[in-house]
Amino acid sequence: MPTKIEWAEESWNPITGCTPVSEGCAHCYARPMANRLKGRFGYPKDDPFQVTFHPGRLDEPLKWKKPRHVFVVSMGDLFHEDVYHSWIDEVYYAACASPKHTFLMLTKRPQIMAEYFDGLMNPAPNVWLGVTAENQARADERIPILLQIPAAKRFVSIEPMLGPVDLRMGKCNHCQKGNLQFHWKHPCEVCGRIGGKNLDWIIVGGETGPGARPMHPDWARSVRDQCQAAGVPFFFKHWGEWAPEWALETGYKAEIAVKGRKGGNNNLPGYRHSMYKVGRKAAGRLLDGREWNERPEK
Repeated sequence: MPTKIEWAEESWNPITGCTPVSEGCAHCYARPMANRLKGRFGYPKDDPFQVTFHPGRLDEPLKWKKPRHVFVVSMGDLFHEDVYHSWIDEVYYAACASPKHTFLMLTKRPQIMAEYFDGLMNPAPNVWLGVTAENQARADERIPILLQIPAAKRFVSIEPMLGPVDLRMGKCNHCQKGNLQFHWKHPCEVCGRIGGKNLDWIIVGGETGPGARPMHPDWARSVRDQCQAAGVPFFFKHWGEWAPEWALETGYKAEIAVKGRKGGNNNLPGYRHSMYKVGRKAAGRLLDGREWNERPEK
């Protein structure tokens, strides 16, 4: 179905359901949505967010005439521990059967993704694989695994962004000593070798929903600058519920920020301006005066 997620045009959920695995799961948008749908549209009435396979949805991409970017399993995790490999097979084969679309498979469990794709010789050109890395610890944990998985494109979603993330701190896969800029894109500072496995796309976004935590503007700027230096496409999804006043457009949005405030302001450490909780729509998508909608070429 059409999605409001800015970096995709469609969401496709042949599998739904998940369980928390890290800090970014604290205010999951999918669980309350599943609760609202319990007993309907294939969501179990007793536990609507339990991992569930919906084989009747597998043929949906074949019905879409216009090529689009498709977020696969936006209401769960395709590589959850309770998802059978045979289910993933059917999802992957259905994606391969619709080559005009680009399928984006995002997970917080790259170790299972790596197990599934182990030995794959010819990755489907229309299937991109990604991991969520909401902070530095998760980036260091998940990105090196992603880079070992055969894929047409590899991407990282830093959402919700809960802290600064340096993408230049990957360990060399040859000598395991030197740090590499942007994970294997440049020569190792110790042995001088290039691993040849790069990140192809970075997405950054703030947190939404009740209890959302603010994203420091400098965190987002840093990742953008890293991407520009490395020549990697950067996509700024949105600020989330909180935004700095300067990021808001004039007129209605600015009036909400200054007068409404919806919960007051939050002064982030080291940041001299207030963050206003104005809601996702009012907060918008402007980072330093412009939208960032870069994507890799297919």
